[in-house]
Amino acid sequence: MTRRFRMLVFGVVMLLIAAGGLVVVWAQHDDEEPVTILGTWTAKQAEQFEAVLRDFGIPFRYQGTAAQREVLLSKVQSGEPPDIVIMPGLGELAEYADRDLLEPLDGLYDPRQYGAPWMSAGSPSGHAYWVPVKADLKSLVWYREGEAPGTSPAPLRSWCIGMGDDGASGWPGTDWIEDLVLQREGPELYEKWALGKGGEKWWRNAPVRDAWKAWADLLGQDERAAERALLTDHRGEPDGNGLLFDGPEGCALEHQGSFARSFYRDDAEHARLTDSAPLLPGGDGRVRGHEVTGDFAALFSDRPEARELIERLASKKGQQKWADGADVFSANRQVTREGDAVEAGIARRLGAGPRCLDASDVMAPAVRDAFYEAVLLTMARTAAGRSPGIAGILGDVQKVQDAQSARGAGSRAAPRTVCSTR
Repeated sequence: MTRRFRMLVFGVVMLLIAAGGLVVVWAQHDDEEPVTILGTWTAKQAEQFEAVLRDFGIPFRYQGTAAQREVLLSKVQSGEPPDIVIMPGLGELAEYADRDLLEPLDGLYDPRQYGAPWMSAGSPSGHAYWVPVKADLKSLVWYREGEAPGTSPAPLRSWCIGMGDDGASGWPGTDWIEDLVLQREGPELYEKWALGKGGEKWWRNAPVRDAWKAWADLLGQDERAAERALLTDHRGEPDGNGLLFDGPEGCALEHQGSFARSFYRDDAEHARLTDSAPLLPGGDGRVRGHEVTGDFAALFSDRPEARELIERLASKKGQQKWADGADVFSANRQVTREGDAVEAGIARRLGAGPRCLDASDVMAPAVRDAFYEAVLLTMARTAAGRSPGIAGILGDVQKVQDAQSARGAGSRAAPRTVCSTR
């Protein structure tokens, strides 16, 4: 072998080594890529959430949007889902899990720290595909300090109502229907309806139909108010203090979850709450339970950094830091909250039964969307002075439920329970 040939061989080897080194550098660079997170929190709450994540020491990139469902679907369809998604839609997450797009979270948190109904997310497969990282209370009515409501159903002109949202609108209306079903019928029937259990045509049955009629009758009291509610954003004006404080003249009550305080901004300290049951139309005033909702974290990737971030966020320490730093509530039983009388009232209700997850959140996306459309159609027809045609509207939703049930039998990940009585 000539010296020249040896030098040529040496040069080729060095090039190969260098090329290998570049691959290693790229791999290391890939390993250091930030964990991508898609959530619903924006503005101040997004900043507070990012402050919690920074303490974990794991590089991340957070995107918050009210149109999260649409953004996530687009990312999944393009083959570029986020590493982590945080969303309330368990029915939607179940579909992603059934398509093998979610990674199990087994071993990343202590299930004993979470109780029902939050961990009703257990699946027939035995795997956990999501964990609640924020909790909120519904079945509430907000009012202004010093203006406590009575103990009988309130007329439409008293309510501050907005159906608009950046993403899928209509959910504030489904909250009304869900709460009416829960307060009239109790947790057992509510759960069967939410999950489509028992072989019943729940959308056409009296409990749901009568709750829907009570809501439609409320809207029918004032066609102009119904039209205004249909066109109003549920958060109020972008730079305002929410519908409760900046809404139309005469509105003094808002049927909204515990997260509404973030809408009230500077006036949040003047907001008070009470149970919704006595103020809902057509009921007996008895509180039969509280609707609750959560934001659940799920993994679309098996990157170690993403797994570690969820592990830290779901831990007692991570949840306590999030609760303390952002004035939010946790489903983790070991997390404590200190605050004013309003916060104490929320925490007490979140910690006691009966509690039921938001029904539309656990429904399959097709059924949920039909539910949203149905409440909007009810409002639109009422605002136009027409009969809402409840039987036809609910019949259409039932058709979607029937089709979904036929296709979705045997789901590996769908929630098995919705309510907890303890």
